[in-house]
Amino acid sequence: MKQKSKGKDTTTGHWELAGVVMEQGFHVFPAEFPSFPPDLVIRFEDATGHRLLGNKAASGTQIIEELGPIQQSDGGLICYTSADSVFQVAAHEQVVPLEELYRCCRSARKICDEYNIARVIARPFEGSTGSYSRTAGRRDYSIELPSPTMLDILQESGVETVGIGKIGDIFDHQGLTHSLPDKGNAKCMARLKSALQQGSGVDQMIFVNLIDTDMLYGHRRDSLGYYRAIEAIDRELPDIMDLLGYEDFLIISADHGCDPGFRGTDHTREFVPLIFYQPNRDPVDLGIRESFTDVAATVCKLFGTTHHCGSPFLSA
Repeated sequence: MKQKSKGKDTTTGHWELAGVVMEQGFHVFPAEFPSFPPDLVIRFEDATGHRLLGNKAASGTQIIEELGPIQQSDGGLICYTSADSVFQVAAHEQVVPLEELYRCCRSARKICDEYNIARVIARPFEGSTGSYSRTAGRRDYSIELPSPTMLDILQESGVETVGIGKIGDIFDHQGLTHSLPDKGNAKCMARLKSALQQGSGVDQMIFVNLIDTDMLYGHRRDSLGYYRAIEAIDRELPDIMDLLGYEDFLIISADHGCDPGFRGTDHTREFVPLIFYQPNRDPVDLGIRESFTDVAATVCKLFGTTHHCGSPFLSA
């Protein structure tokens, strides 16, 4: 599938999959120090009570190694950006407890709304100098959606909508009946299988984000790790397919590229895969789709409703 929206970030890609095209991209902070406007820095420090450290575009793992010791010594917050529309806030969990970090990120979210920044991301870490590592306490704070998504439309039509992994954060929990913020591919796949095994007794749409290929391997340009992560997903698919009923369906795609063989550490804008499976359908070539919104249009059609964006890739 081609991406129609401007941008190649997580928020833009997921929103387009759900039927929202961003005609204008989110604002991206400059890479050079200082990345953030002076007014933003002042307001952030006033709102949080913490000194802002970093103030540049950086790899998340590299900047905590660089500034982790300073952050631990004075309790400041490491704030950095990337080639995407993000304001990321990192702190050692033993210095800044998670709830305090989340409070600071909520304050940052309000400030960043005025700069049209897609996401504020809490990036807690642990360890000591030379051996810092991120923890599972990451939390994303997305900007408000500009229009309804397929989640809203399905929910209004009586479909139970479930988000697994980062989905709740990406959509600011809008249009979701249940949000299950499991961390990592293995836990998210286990949660999906559990949901399919238990059933809900009602029409249900489950939206799962598998983050490891992007966060652990794509950004770090670890081709072997990327390959193994995809292999692990593949091994789970037969069990998931066996759990689908006759009219159930499975769609596999992506919100953007993150080529582990490409230069740099950022997302890559490219075609994304599209795989559709339904037990009662024969294989067919879906061609090259002109927009990710075709996913939203297809999902809504299969649930007996419609979305204003996209073209269903199934005739019936």
